[in-house]
Amino acid sequence: MELLEALLLGILQGVTEFLPVSSSGHLVIAQELIGRDLDRGITFEIVVHFGSFFSILIYFRRRLLEILSNFFRFLGNPSSMKTTWNENLDARMSVYILISMIPAGLVGFTMKDALESLFSNPAIVSMMLILTGMILYSNKYVESGIKDVNPARAFMVGVGQAFAMIPGISRSGTTITLGNWLGLRRDQIAEFSFLMLLPVIAGAMLLEFRDLLGGESEANSISYLSVAFMASLISGYYSLKYLIKIFKSKGLHYFAYYCWTIGLLGVIYFGFK
Repeated sequence: MELLEALLLGILQGVTEFLPVSSSGHLVIAQELIGRDLDRGITFEIVVHFGSFFSILIYFRRRLLEILSNFFRFLGNPSSMKTTWNENLDARMSVYILISMIPAGLVGFTMKDALESLFSNPAIVSMMLILTGMILYSNKYVESGIKDVNPARAFMVGVGQAFAMIPGISRSGTTITLGNWLGLRRDQIAEFSFLMLLPVIAGAMLLEFRDLLGGESEANSISYLSVAFMASLISGYYSLKYLIKIFKSKGLHYFAYYCWTIGLLGVIYFGFK
């Protein structure tokens, strides 16, 4: 396996995991265009997802410490639990993140085979990219909200995350847009959208690791995997930083033009191929 390929695949994973352009959609289209499978195996998948996972941990390290410390402080003082719960959003945030996982968990366990079948149809993926563009463009018509996350809103954003399991639908674009339409504060939407991804990536990595233990392990070199991990981590960190900056200043609707272009070209090329 070539190091250049590991570098490019790691960058592709890192950049498209966070930018609202669908990493799964890009993977499907790219592998169809070059005529071979870009999936380098379970070990590679675990490594590049670890890169994305750690890019979130590093970027939100201070907020994660604040949220976790407030949550454990809440658990450690039963006499004032009700007051802390009502007055401290950070104490509630961990619970809201868990609530947001429910829809994706249900869809993942009940519709896994149906979703995986879509990865073999680049024409449908291209159409989903066009839909992603429509979702992103709708941000142009939404004013900045003033509401905080609550159980119902956390669940609804989680529904958006479950919907984005369809290849071609952007996870970050869908969850942030849905948060916008629900009236959440802009700074809170971006933060919650990526923090809620942490347990999802962790769960996916555990499933992949289980498959790795249950099957034959492919012989990947340490250098190949190390390059892929670092490429995913570094590119993921900066794409995450860039997306949050763009969202807070101008919004996500500019990415719609890119998704429409790629999606339309894909429909024309793969639909008439």
